[in-house]
Amino acid sequence: MNHWQGYPVPAMRWEALHGDRIVRCFAQRPASLFAMFADSLASRPEAEAEALVFEGQRWTYRQCDAISARLAAGLAAQGVVQGDRVVLFLDNRPEFVFALLALARLGAITVPVGVREQRPGLAYIARQCGARGLIAEAALAERIPDAAEAPELQIRIVAGQAAGFTPWAALMACDAPPPVVADVAETDVAVILYTSGTTGHPKGATLTHLNIAHSVMHYQACMKLGAADRSALAVPASHVTGLIAIIAAMLRVGGATVIVPAFKAESFIALMQDERVTHTLMVPAMYNLCLLHPSFAAADLGAWRIGGYGGAPMPLATIDALAERLPRLILLNAYGATETTSPTTMMPMGQTRDHADSVGVALPAADIRVMDDLGHELPSGEVGELWISGPMVVPGYWANPEATAAAFTAGYWHSGDLGSVDAQGYVRVFDRKKDMLNRGGFKIYSTEVENVLMAWPGMVEAAIVARPCPVLGERVHAFVFAPGLAPDDAALQRHCAARLADYKVPESFTWCEAPLPRNANGKVMKRLLRDRLSA
Repeated sequence: MNHWQGYPVPAMRWEALHGDRIVRCFAQRPASLFAMFADSLASRPEAEAEALVFEGQRWTYRQCDAISARLAAGLAAQGVVQGDRVVLFLDNRPEFVFALLALARLGAITVPVGVREQRPGLAYIARQCGARGLIAEAALAERIPDAAEAPELQIRIVAGQAAGFTPWAALMACDAPPPVVADVAETDVAVILYTSGTTGHPKGATLTHLNIAHSVMHYQACMKLGAADRSALAVPASHVTGLIAIIAAMLRVGGATVIVPAFKAESFIALMQDERVTHTLMVPAMYNLCLLHPSFAAADLGAWRIGGYGGAPMPLATIDALAERLPRLILLNAYGATETTSPTTMMPMGQTRDHADSVGVALPAADIRVMDDLGHELPSGEVGELWISGPMVVPGYWANPEATAAAFTAGYWHSGDLGSVDAQGYVRVFDRKKDMLNRGGFKIYSTEVENVLMAWPGMVEAAIVARPCPVLGERVHAFVFAPGLAPDDAALQRHCAARLADYKVPESFTWCEAPLPRNANGKVMKRLLRDRLSA
C-alpha cells in the first residue's frame, strides 16, 4: 500500500504503455469501463441499492443492468458491433447512463456530444470519428445531420418519437438475449471526447479503459469515496467532469448518481437536501450562486461531505462563507482536462484555505513538469507550460496524427497552461498561454487579477481579457458579473490598485447582466469575450 499526502492509496508499479511511455500505474484496477459497473453490481446485490436518481424516479444497480442489457441487445440487432463509434446527443438524463453501459457491454466506443452543439459541428464530429450510430433526444432531431452530411451515420435512434428515426422503445422491445460482454483490452478506446476547439475544428481525445480506471481510482482514493456516497450530476454528462468524475466514479464505488437536469440554485439546493447528496464537482460560480440564494441558509445540507471544484479559483470569501454555513463540507480544488481524463492534481483534504491560490498537488499516478518554450525543464517556482504524464493521459486524438504529434512528447501532454510547481509540490495555474496579457512588455496573468476582482463583495464571476492598444499592444479589460450591484468602475479600480501592481489594474470594465459564457467543462470562453470587445 502506498501513501499520498498521508493517506493510503492502492499499490503501484511502473508499466510500459503506448510504445513510448513508462508510467506509474495502479497494480490492481478494473479491466474496463463495464467491469467497474459489474464489480459494483456484484458487491451491491441488495434490491434497494440505488445507482441513479432522476426527477423522483430511482433505478437500482440491478435495474440498470437489466435496462442496459436489453438496450445492448437492441443496438446489436441494429448492427452495432465492437469498435463502432456511437454518438450520444443526450442531456443529463438516465438514458445517457443506460446507453453508456450498453455500449460498454458491446465494446463499442461512446462519443458524447454536448446538447449545445449545432448541426454543422455535430456533422463534423460524426464524420471525423466515422460514427456508425447516434442516440439523441427527440427534441434535438432537427440538428442531426442527414446522410449527405454524415454518410456513415446509418443507425439513428431517438429517446421519444421523431420521423425518420428508430425510437428508443423499439430497441427496448427487442427479445434477443443480452449479448455477451465484449472482451476488450485495457488500452482499447472506450470514449471519444471532443475538445471545445477554441480555434478550428475540435479534436477527439481517445479515453481508453485504462485511462478511465486510473482517473476514477484517483477520485476514489483521494476523495475517500464509497458506496454510501451520492453525487449530484450538476455539470454536463457529455463532458469529462460529468462523465468521469461523477458517473464513472459512482459506478466504480457503487454509489448513486443524482441527475440534475439543469442547474438552478433554488431547485439544486432543494435536491441536495431531499436526496442527502454527499458529493459534488462544480465550478466556483455555482457555489457562489447557492450562497446568494435565500433558501441556502435554512436548507438541511448536513450530508454534503465533499465539494470539488475546478475551472477557476475559489475566492477566499466563498471558502469562508461555505465553512461557516457547512462546517462538515470539505472543499477540494482539482485541475485536469479532457486529455488527462479529468484529474491531474487535487488539493489534499483540509488544506484548501491555506493554499487557496493552488490547484493542489499531483495525484499518485501523475507526473507534472514545468517546461520553457524550448522544451527545457524549469526549476521549482518558475513559470512555464505544464506538461503532464501518467496512465490517465490519453494516447492521442482520434484519426489525427498531426495533432497528436504536436501535443505530445514522449507521453507528456502539452497542456497549454502556464503554471508553476513549488518545492512542496503545490501546483499553481496562472493562465492559458494564449490568454496571457502583454502590456508594454509587462506580462500579466489573468488569474491573479481575477482573484482580486473576486474578492469584491457580491462578485460572482470575473474574467480578464486583452483590449488591443496601438501604443502598448494590450490593455487590461475586465468582464464582471455581480448581480444586484450597481456598476462602479472607479471603486473597483481602487480595490484592485490597493492589491496589484499598477500595470495589472483593469483600465476598463464590462458589467454583464448574465453569467459569463462557459464551455461545458466550466471554463470561461474568453474568445467570445474578446469577440465582444472587437464587435
